[in-house]
Amino acid sequence: MNNLIHFKPEDFKVSYYQNGAFGELSRNDLLGHWSVLFFYPADFTFVCPTELKDLAELYQSFAKEDCQVYSVSEDTHFVHKAWADASETIRSIPYPMLADPTGNLARQFGVLEESLGQALRATFVLNPDAEVVLYEINDMGIGRNAEELLRKLQAARFVHAHGDQVCPAKWKRGADTLTPSLDLVGLL
Repeated sequence: MNNLIHFKPEDFKVSYYQNGAFGELSRNDLLGHWSVLFFYPADFTFVCPTELKDLAELYQSFAKEDCQVYSVSEDTHFVHKAWADASETIRSIPYPMLADPTGNLARQFGVLEESLGQALRATFVLNPDAEVVLYEINDMGIGRNAEELLRKLQAARFVHAHGDQVCPAKWKRGADTLTPSLDLVGLL
């Protein structure tokens, strides 16, 4: 597998379901703001709704970071709507649920399990140039933590804005950062 840091997706167009309506999203729609692409295996499953709910509960915190959240599965936008119709948890999701039934998007990011036709649990944070600055890929049975994702997004935004400083382990907004220098080598 290749390293995806600094990867920029090729142009794409996918349908999505959001708040009772359908829409389309292209690569250009990712420009000018931070984005989270949150791949998950499939609708009507077990771990997936727990993750999507966790992300929905922090959605406003992501929005305050100038970040749009997009969940992505290989289901169609019609299936996303049917899931929202059947589940109060899914109905409350405020972000677009992208439909990738051809696997184009998951394939671009290297997370499509071809034999299953499903994406791994993969999270990608893209900067305003639609360039990957961090990612995490989990096996299908391992759920993610939206609070930790938000912390990583905040660190990525800080480093993006302050290129001369870096964020140490467990960094949270307002905590001390580091300015790389010869004086710090081996001292921390």
